[in-house]
Amino acid sequence: MVVLPVFLQAPWVRLHPSSAVVFTAVLVGTGVLLNRSGNSEREDLGALLVGFSGSWLAGCLFWGWLRAHPLVHLPIEAFALPLAVAGLRTRWKLAAGFYLASLVGTACTDLMMAVTGVMHHWPVVVTAPLDEASTLLHQAGLSLLNPSSAIALLTAGAGLILIARRCSTQAALGGENAALWSMVGVVLSTTVWVDGLFLAAALLQPNLSGLI
Repeated sequence: MVVLPVFLQAPWVRLHPSSAVVFTAVLVGTGVLLNRSGNSEREDLGALLVGFSGSWLAGCLFWGWLRAHPLVHLPIEAFALPLAVAGLRTRWKLAAGFYLASLVGTACTDLMMAVTGVMHHWPVVVTAPLDEASTLLHQAGLSLLNPSSAIALLTAGAGLILIARRCSTQAALGGENAALWSMVGVVLSTTVWVDGLFLAAALLQPNLSGLI
């Protein structure tokens, strides 16, 4: 659920944004049905799908119509923030937790793009013709290999992994929120690996990155 928006959703939305938006209803409907199945594992999966649907819809809106404006990326991703915070005290706390953890991962990614100076490449890359976009994305990836950017990225990645491990430790203590803490830890750690895969794709095969 963390990987799909990067490598599947972005190209789908570029080809046909309306159908990707409509697919949100499929995610929500499936999630609600599973959550009411009476099976604990299916209930948890259903809750995760509902939480994922919030991130999916935000991604569709951004990548479909506003992808050349990176400054509005995070505000759009955070559209369901009040609902998610309130949901932490309901039966949908896994849904809320997934959405909030994904939002934190997105915020960290956008922050590091700004800190390392590659944010200004974003509008140019996503609006350029395919052959030019591949070259531009590759160049943006190369700019992250300079010492200062590499140190900043490694520090941020280590910080997220440390937080993820703390979440896993909290989950190991048990309690009613153990599953929530475990899931948050997995989402945050996966964010680091997905960003790493995205950078690798930008350097080795930009067309597979999902961004262009």
